[in-house]
Amino acid sequence: MKKITMFLKENVFTLALSIILPVGIIGVAYYQQGIYFGSETTLLASDAFAQFSNFYASFNNMLQGKQSIFYTWNGSLGLNYWSLAAYYLNGLFTPIVGLFHNSQIPDAMYCITLLKFGAMGGTFWIYSNQTFKLSKWITVGLSVCFALMSYTVSYSPMIMWLDAMVYLPLIILGINRLMDQRKIGLLFVSYLLLFLSNFYMAFMVGIFSFLYYSARFLIEWQRYKKSLILYLSVSFLAGGASMVTILPTIFDLMSNGESLTQITQLLTPDTGLWDIIIKNMNGVYDTSKYEAAPFVYVGLLPLLFCTFYFLTKKIPLKNKLINGFIGLFLMISIYIQPLNLFWHGLHSPNMFLFRFSFLLSFFVLMLAGFGLEKFEKEDLHTLINAGIALIILFIVAVVASNKKRYSYINGESLIYTILFLLLYMIVFIALKKNKKNQLMLYVGILLIITCELFLNTGKILEGVRNDWNYPKRELYSQYYQDISSLVDQMQKENDLFYRMANLNPVSQNESFNYGYSGVTMFSSIRNRNSASYLNDLGFRSTGSNLYIDYQNNTLLMDTLLGIKYNLSKDNPMKYGFKKERSQGAYTLYKNSNTLPLAIRTSKEIYKSGQNKSQEDLLNYLAGTNEKLFYFKQPKEVNTENLITEYDGDVVYYSEERPASDKSITWSLEVPAHSQAYISLLAEDSSMMRDAVVDVEVNGVVRTADMPRAGQYFNVGYYEESTNVTIKASFRGVPVVKLIRPDGLILDTKAFDKLMEPLKEKGADFKVEGRKAFGSFEVSMKEETLLTTIPYDKGWKAYIDGKETKINSFNKAFLAIEVPKGKHKVEFIFLPQGFRIGSCLFVFCISVFLVLYWREYKILKAKMKDERTIK
Repeated sequence: MKKITMFLKENVFTLALSIILPVGIIGVAYYQQGIYFGSETTLLASDAFAQFSNFYASFNNMLQGKQSIFYTWNGSLGLNYWSLAAYYLNGLFTPIVGLFHNSQIPDAMYCITLLKFGAMGGTFWIYSNQTFKLSKWITVGLSVCFALMSYTVSYSPMIMWLDAMVYLPLIILGINRLMDQRKIGLLFVSYLLLFLSNFYMAFMVGIFSFLYYSARFLIEWQRYKKSLILYLSVSFLAGGASMVTILPTIFDLMSNGESLTQITQLLTPDTGLWDIIIKNMNGVYDTSKYEAAPFVYVGLLPLLFCTFYFLTKKIPLKNKLINGFIGLFLMISIYIQPLNLFWHGLHSPNMFLFRFSFLLSFFVLMLAGFGLEKFEKEDLHTLINAGIALIILFIVAVVASNKKRYSYINGESLIYTILFLLLYMIVFIALKKNKKNQLMLYVGILLIITCELFLNTGKILEGVRNDWNYPKRELYSQYYQDISSLVDQMQKENDLFYRMANLNPVSQNESFNYGYSGVTMFSSIRNRNSASYLNDLGFRSTGSNLYIDYQNNTLLMDTLLGIKYNLSKDNPMKYGFKKERSQGAYTLYKNSNTLPLAIRTSKEIYKSGQNKSQEDLLNYLAGTNEKLFYFKQPKEVNTENLITEYDGDVVYYSEERPASDKSITWSLEVPAHSQAYISLLAEDSSMMRDAVVDVEVNGVVRTADMPRAGQYFNVGYYEESTNVTIKASFRGVPVVKLIRPDGLILDTKAFDKLMEPLKEKGADFKVEGRKAFGSFEVSMKEETLLTTIPYDKGWKAYIDGKETKINSFNKAFLAIEVPKGKHKVEFIFLPQGFRIGSCLFVFCISVFLVLYWREYKILKAKMKDERTIK
């Protein structure tokens, strides 16, 4: 206890400074972007990252008992929430959202982000304070460098990744303590917390920490050879205990369609010779999207003394070679595609490239600490040579680099880089030659580091803003009360399961926030099998199925998936949807033609050919043969700033005047009693990545991102024959390449005939947490109960309390066989592998506690023997 008290007295100020300075610097930089508590701007950079706010809101719902810890009905029809949380939400800071209302989640995320930056500074201070023999002021400076390296600032929108940077210094310190003192507690706890927080980043840190242990072991293998078994034991026990989250997640990724990236080339595409050099300059930001160079900047003082580490003769050559190999391996991993993919778990990153580059920054900082330890007055010439070499290297890189590739480099970055390097050299020369003003000089070094990191952080956040944009808070909160009020009222009025969709969504994952079951979702953790089949049925979800979008499908899918309500600012113009109530800007419309969670059918449903299209599937389920759809060609009546070219079935719409919106107006003759759509399908989504279209009909405008939304834009339901005017305005790309637009007509009379038998076959269910249950009667010998619950191996089904086999319909939906009679059916979800993972969690922690007690007793006995000898 006395040791702890003395430690706090001696170090509490510098520890606090290591936490406060990063928070202050990043906080001021955010403030310059208009971001602070209660500000009009949020740090939810772009729509994609705004999705995370909804995941945090869903965690808040879980804390309030509104959401199961294992399963959520709120995204993409239903999803394994345990796996979702393992990637997005399992950090120690996440429960802070419980202090905020869901309408204040941007403030909660801002708070969590600041705390994580502070924690990064604090944990690195703990590591460096117990690793290096340096001035406390230098230790603080290194901590600030670590917390505010370019990687953390640039990738800060990916808030769940920052946990890895919090635990990394503690893990490396834990390895040191295990090897030097056989103290195992810190390493086990740090490993376990990291693995539980984010399995993805934990993989990278795990590989790096093993490389670090191996390097230290090889440098002094005689001293550390007895530590190998202990290190492996602690590592495997921590990994085994973390299986409670990792194992179910692995099973989920494996069984739900997640695939590894094939290695097709040796060199990483879009990398340049000068990437690492130029991205070590102050204030350099290119992009965090595609074709980005790795973010490796960790401050010029660490870079200077890392260079010194390899130049000074005070560091043994063996140390330089072994540590140099690790650094070289990390750098080569950037340029060699198989190694690059290896660090990413053999799965190619979608934007935010080189996600392991923070490890290189940490490694530079670590070697800089060892270099600073050895720096003395007689090393001034070596330091000056290192500084001059870096200055020359930066100048050559800027002059010799390809100006097209490195267009983001400006003279200001080079000037600041050279200026700060010169300042560091001058101050360290003064530090070694002037013994009287040591404290002032150390404070001066910290001030220079603070200024340098402040400039870099500001430039990086400015780049993030230009890349992704920091949206107005009103985009998140303006309609929160309107939507939540309508959703809450519907939940009170409906006991049976239903789904809902917003025709004017604020973000793709808003159903997680408001707590309603929807279709639209963006997530790296998703059920790819169900999303892929839904894409076949008209909900756009292409490629790796990161997105699935409800917009621009037909009434048939509203029926099949039980979309009972639409939220909309305007009339949805959809057959069977009647106005229920309004709240502020939004109105709730109820669908009279909707099915419950399950429908009774026959085993023939499994045969191929019964589900080629929406029309075929619903006709089969209804036992009818209705002709529901037919096509009509719209007539082009007007264009604005648009040149039309045809190439067979493909049409090109290009702009006459650059950077201006272009539009085309059609006329479509819609027969009586018909629901009409116009098909706008991108022929090549890769060249339409940023394409946006506004479709205006009867004064109602619907906007859609073309690569993400479905192809059938609703143009209304008409009781009488009507000539409909449709105006489509395109923006975002200079040329729009579409399959020639068609009008799609749904015959609502035929649709009504289809609905009659479908409604009779529906089976109502209630859902509570991770369960869905209902009772119904089977009049035939045996029937197949087809649900629209996404198929997952974590589900178990029970008929009258007895478990029954679950079948997969197209690898997308759950289905079971139900015998004749009246039965109670129950579906219960538990993530596959959770029971095994839980057993491993208890077993591995128990074994570790035994191991810890054993090591404690050995250390205590050893200390007693040493005192006796003395």
